[in-house]
Amino acid sequence: MSDAPPLSAAALVEAVDRLADRFRSMPQSRLLAAVPGHPSRAAAGLELARGLAAAALELEGEPPREVPDAGPFAVGDQLAVAGHDLVIAAQARPEAVAAALTAVRETERLTA
Repeated sequence: MSDAPPLSAAALVEAVDRLADRFRSMPQSRLLAAVPGHPSRAAAGLELARGLAAAALELEGEPPREVPDAGPFAVGDQLAVAGHDLVIAAQARPEAVAAALTAVRETERLTA
């Protein structure tokens, strides 16, 4: 028996890490530039981080807590933490992983 995570969980980790790294390397001008539906790329990333964190908390049976707005340069780290927390919380919930992966890919497309 393998200890490797299911393919969908591995795909989510890869997508979250790729997007988080992209946010970490963006210059301020790109982070603060508007994208459709959001006042900035950073705001879109923060919304995704909040959604991933909320899903993880719900799966863990924890009360909701909002990811704080720590500024545009923190969004990459917030995405990484929230995404990894969700993968851990959703180990037996492939539908939650699939929904999160869809959201990550949509934000990745939106903020490209």
